[in-house]
Amino acid sequence: MKKLLSYIYPVTKKTASSHNGMLEISWINGKKILDSENANYSYGSLQRVLEKGIKLTSLTNVNTVLLLGLGGGSVIKSLREKFNYKKHIHAIEIDNDVITIAKNEFNIDNSELLTIENTDAFTFIEKNTTQYDLVIVDLFIDTEVPPKFYSKTFCKNLSKALNNNAFLLFNLGIDIDKSIQIDEVFSFFNDSLKFRDTQVVKINKTNSLLVANKK
Repeated sequence: MKKLLSYIYPVTKKTASSHNGMLEISWINGKKILDSENANYSYGSLQRVLEKGIKLTSLTNVNTVLLLGLGGGSVIKSLREKFNYKKHIHAIEIDNDVITIAKNEFNIDNSELLTIENTDAFTFIEKNTTQYDLVIVDLFIDTEVPPKFYSKTFCKNLSKALNNNAFLLFNLGIDIDKSIQIDEVFSFFNDSLKFRDTQVVKINKTNSLLVANKK
């Protein structure tokens, strides 16, 4: 019924989360999306941003994916359904309430090919010893990327989590005032870490997406 009504007017319910404040789960034109107070979190414009980034990589030799920032799990849906990726995904999400939403509202749950871990991405990357073929970083609190994820410490540890020839997609932000931080992260991967084919792609005139391939 909600899906049918959504073609006439949006059907929305609100739910509180421990890290992201008030979140909205809405049916709009037959599609369910997850929003924070000021931004789309999953299954809307954000999903399209990450899909455009995935198109710039090659999944042919990707056997393991690390996702930092689960949200409602829209990028997992994209990988599975749009890009036919059938191998393992390891997802990290700090907000247990968001994990519950992903499970109950969007059918994203632990399985043989999906591990969801409730922990802070910064701490996880700091302690991590596993390497992945594709790492997707999408770490927002409402419209902001927490400053620690722009740090050289995080970027250096992030690089260690990538196999040689692995791809990195890093959603760097939607606020033009963050241009200095975006430039610093780009320079760090492009110069200090010497990734190849490193580029920052502007998508929808709002999101800056770092796309890089590790040597």
